[in-house]
Amino acid sequence: MEEGGKYQRPSWDEYFLNLVELVGSRGTCDRGRSGCVIAKDKRILSTGYVGSPIGTKHCDEIGHEMHTVTYEDGKETRHCIRTSHAELNAIANAARFGISLDGATLYCHMTPCYTCAKMIINAGIKKVVCNLDYHAGGRSKEIFQEAGIGYNLISGEMQTYADM
Repeated sequence: MEEGGKYQRPSWDEYFLNLVELVGSRGTCDRGRSGCVIAKDKRILSTGYVGSPIGTKHCDEIGHEMHTVTYEDGKETRHCIRTSHAELNAIANAARFGISLDGATLYCHMTPCYTCAKMIINAGIKKVVCNLDYHAGGRSKEIFQEAGIGYNLISGEMQTYADM
């Protein structure tokens, strides 16, 4: 952040994306210690991280709950379904405390999955900013475009896991 000896403040997107990584460090599934920050008018409205539902066991305690998804083209991917995604938890946290997300920007570690994308749209969020891409994020990008949701992928890198 030093440029020619002068401190360079992070942009608002960089600032919130840095917070995403810190929030994600609380995640309880090593396949996706992802975080999410939802902001509006340069203020944080809600945060969330990958974790099991309140009061239930976490992957870090009892292991993953793996499911295989088979796509129409025959491709298969593996997913842990024990936890709720960071985006879903951030939206649920806002709902729990009566915080409107209408017109907000959602910052996340990687392109949201299709289920989270639909929740993002229905919550009234207008923009999504991600650090990394997600191997199963193609349909999310399509529905964001169809719904008029701004989508900004910072890096062209793909998030990868063991046992994908």
